[in-house]
Amino acid sequence: MAKVGILSMQRIVNYGSFLQAYGLKMLLEKSGHNVEFVDYHTGKPLISESRFQMPGPFFKVRKVFKAFQYDAPWKHRIQFVLYKKQYAGKYLPILGIRPEMNYLPELDALVIGSDEVFNCIQSNPNVGYSLELFGKNQRAKKLLTYAASFGNTTMEKLRQYHKDREIGWYLKRFDAISVRDRNSGRIVRELTGVTPEYHLDPVLAYDYIGECGLIPQIKTKERYLILYAYSGRISREINDWIIAYAKKKGIKVYSFGGIHRCADHFIDCSPFDVLAYFQNAEAVITDTFHGTIFSIITKRKFVTVICKSTGNSYGNEEKLSDLLERTGLPDRVAGTVNEIEAVLERAIDYTAVDKIINAERVKTLDYLKKQIGCYGEEKHG
Repeated sequence: MAKVGILSMQRIVNYGSFLQAYGLKMLLEKSGHNVEFVDYHTGKPLISESRFQMPGPFFKVRKVFKAFQYDAPWKHRIQFVLYKKQYAGKYLPILGIRPEMNYLPELDALVIGSDEVFNCIQSNPNVGYSLELFGKNQRAKKLLTYAASFGNTTMEKLRQYHKDREIGWYLKRFDAISVRDRNSGRIVRELTGVTPEYHLDPVLAYDYIGECGLIPQIKTKERYLILYAYSGRISREINDWIIAYAKKKGIKVYSFGGIHRCADHFIDCSPFDVLAYFQNAEAVITDTFHGTIFSIITKRKFVTVICKSTGNSYGNEEKLSDLLERTGLPDRVAGTVNEIEAVLERAIDYTAVDKIINAERVKTLDYLKKQIGCYGEEKHG
């Protein structure tokens, strides 16, 4: 029985981050391993937006102030702030994560991923430029990744910030590299000369609906549509369209994880409750990677709204387009508000999707068993 660590974004206040961390933990425990989560020291972001950017009192105040500026009902703004404040205390213990940080433990194997663990050219001060996410100083007999992603860090950005050689040096020290998208695979190939394996995000790889006994039965007295999107990223035009569409269909609009003017209710609930709400939704509109995955595993009618990257802004076109192509659903994308209804009304052949996902789940288990079945003698420093 191996002592295995997962180094990911498990402390970020985000349902997708929680469920991908929990899913990978379950997959590793299914193979008989003892699993713990590993933390990383944050670094200074390579992209600086303001002097209040680094973690600290001013940053927290700025985040709260920003939440109250979103175009959403005042009740939802207050609920959103409370949700952010209480999230860690409520849900991180489920993962076995304690308040004290777990830095650089001795392990038989360290799995870095999933999530955007390699997204190093960005402005998020909760991550910054941290080489521990690339294995620096880690004390594990074997070092590998699972479905790791560079997010919207590209080869061009790595060269622009003169980090390509350094990142390449660390990538070459991994025993095995698994990525979840084309962009990440291209970077790994260019920097190491090795073609990585491709695997699905753990929320798809772990059979939540068939195996997880923590998803409750939730029944509501009203029909509803789910808007699963980041606060402030859904345009005024799309907000207006959703209001009109919901009125036409006689349904309510529920939002999770973000607040929006068009929502009737902001739902503050557990990550497992989120999946239960998805199971009963009439339809889903999302602009997120994991919102798309939640829709797929609960077999909902859904549309994914693409946000383009411009300059240093954070877009989602690379990872969402790649995800939908890999699951056989490239036609679920709406680039403009005028395309949303046509996509929502289009039927989905989930039998074909399930065949793809089931085959990928076998690949995931084979990869994890192969890579964590034996251990190297040298430690990575």
